[in-house]
Amino acid sequence: MLKQTEGSHAVAEAVALCRPEVICAYPISPQTHIVEGIGEMVKSGELADCEFINVESEFAAMSVAIGSSAAGARTYTATASQGLLFMVEAVFNASGLGLPIVMTVANRAIGAPINIWNDHSDSISQRDCGWIQLFAETNQEALDLHIQAFKLAEALSLPVMVCMDGFILTHAYERVDMPTQAQVDAFLPPYEPRQVLDPNEPVSMGAMVGPEAFMEVRYLAHAKQMQALELIPEMAKEFKAVFGRDTGGLTRTYRTDDAETIVVAMGSILGTIKDVVDEMRDAGEKIGVLCITSFRPFPLEAVREALKNSKRVVVLEKSLAIGIGGILASDVRKALRKLSIDVYTVIAGLGGRAITMKSLHALFQKLKHEESESVTFLDLDWNVVNRQLERERQKRRTGPAAESMLRDVGTVASKIA
Repeated sequence: MLKQTEGSHAVAEAVALCRPEVICAYPISPQTHIVEGIGEMVKSGELADCEFINVESEFAAMSVAIGSSAAGARTYTATASQGLLFMVEAVFNASGLGLPIVMTVANRAIGAPINIWNDHSDSISQRDCGWIQLFAETNQEALDLHIQAFKLAEALSLPVMVCMDGFILTHAYERVDMPTQAQVDAFLPPYEPRQVLDPNEPVSMGAMVGPEAFMEVRYLAHAKQMQALELIPEMAKEFKAVFGRDTGGLTRTYRTDDAETIVVAMGSILGTIKDVVDEMRDAGEKIGVLCITSFRPFPLEAVREALKNSKRVVVLEKSLAIGIGGILASDVRKALRKLSIDVYTVIAGLGGRAITMKSLHALFQKLKHEESESVTFLDLDWNVVNRQLERERQKRRTGPAAESMLRDVGTVASKIA
């Protein structure tokens, strides 16, 4: 059924259609509307046989999720930014225990300084925690990926994050095709846990493991992620057969058949990049896009196949590994090892900085005709940065850098000392 709705509400309805039995979450922008929506459905009885548990923190949310999943309940939660960082200890435990929890991460910058706008630094910071990470480009894709996430998590007994850009998607009203309960039931079978706490068959979960087996346990988590590389495309095909939509999968290409330049990215920025590519194609430029849906596990072979005939690859990412540069770009370079293809890292959109079509046009033209720095920071205000560096060279006590730079750009009404 086609309907115009907020991205958060679309996800809430999709999760409800998956028949979760326990939902636990602590509100933090920009994911709050998702769990509020589900909570209202539980309270009204629209979502039956589901317990919505109010908790006192994000750490408690993931701890409750671990307990309910271990007890055999289909479990869901959601978080963002500092909330994800607060639950990190339990996030690692969930994957280490092999529990099929599904969690929405409404991507938002992490501090300090505090910032509520979108980038990918929160979920990317947990790239090694053992969770599968799927990134949505649109609200329709976010809706569809959640339905696939439950099936994938339960097939592997491994937790899954569905990452959607905070505010850009969560608070945007778009038309989505909402599936029926019968369609979801046809795709997603009733939950049958691979492991469950049962008083009649007592086991220890999370017991200490020493050097004699810890490496093997960790390798098993890696092996499951490798299995996901095969399962994700298979489930995307199954999903298309039931719902009639081509969604999910590991990667998607756009106008790459004869492309000399291919732009690689994740999340909602792909829509803007595609618009720029269309305009450049109209002008005769051979350029295309590779959309990454599965960030973990990272689809090395699929990325290599999609990029192998290009002359240059531009990896545009909304996160920064401080001290080295690109994160997604490092994975792309690994996929292209032994191939003579120039790979450019572009850091963009941090803390919600707008990524405009004008800036992307200029960037792609520049990289076609010029050598670039190893890392390019799109639309970085070098005057502000250099002024602060000079300030720190001249004075020992310069105060907080963030406040000084805000004064420089005129956000804080005060003169610079």
